[in-house]
Amino acid sequence: MTAGEKKSPLVIISGLSGSGKSVALNALEDLSYYCVDNLPGGLLSGLLDEIRAQPERYPKVAVGIDARTGPDGLERLVMLLDSLPRGKSARLLFMEASSAVLIRRFSETRRRHPLAAQGGLEAAVKSERQLMEPIRERADWTIDTSETNIHQLRRLVWRNIAGVDGEAVQGVVLESFAFKRGVPRDADMMFDARCLPNPHWEPALRARTGLDPDVAEYLESSERVRAFRDELLDLIQRWLPALMEDQRALLTVAIGCTGGQHRSVYLADALGRALKEAGWPVTVTHRELDK
Repeated sequence: MTAGEKKSPLVIISGLSGSGKSVALNALEDLSYYCVDNLPGGLLSGLLDEIRAQPERYPKVAVGIDARTGPDGLERLVMLLDSLPRGKSARLLFMEASSAVLIRRFSETRRRHPLAAQGGLEAAVKSERQLMEPIRERADWTIDTSETNIHQLRRLVWRNIAGVDGEAVQGVVLESFAFKRGVPRDADMMFDARCLPNPHWEPALRARTGLDPDVAEYLESSERVRAFRDELLDLIQRWLPALMEDQRALLTVAIGCTGGQHRSVYLADALGRALKEAGWPVTVTHRELDK
């Protein structure tokens, strides 16, 4: 058995169209996976041979294979999965959502479903679900994204795929948010920046965000903001090693303000840059700005 097989270097992401497969691939790319989307099912065997031949070059690979490869490609994928020692050469992540959610997502984005020619959107979703069922039955892990936003999905993939191949993410997610829209449910640490001066009340800054240099300059002119930022950075840096030792592969720090546009955005961005300079793998997300 090769070293590549022991580590299960290949993650196959499959599932229903509109379930978030592209988000999952992007999340794995952040974990330094070599990612390929829409790989024809017939080429997977050759890719596995390449990974086995060059394990140092391809220590972690993720590929997306779905209904676009066609029935023949899916049949080849099923045959290959059945021929592999379970969990030794590859792991399969299957993504799905309720039919109502999938139909709504396609309707809102006006994207064309790959099977839409078979009689409309509802019929296409039903047909794809049936077509993909043999793949779903062979999944090592299934995610239902019906009630999951893109940030929650990314973190689900990070946590679970890290468990699949035995590695730790060892990173920090800094997320800004608006209290008026609800608090993030998956935060490990949460801080309230509503006590700080609010650029919203400055007419010239109201339409801007915490990423704007003028907003940052306004906030940094306040001693209270500087103290809040520096003490928060000190707290996070002081306790990160202990939190990681407690097997927290990924630490999510949420910072909120009233509208999620100025203060929390500035703080998440500033703290993210400081932690990156200190050598921590950091991802910064702005929940309200990303919508």
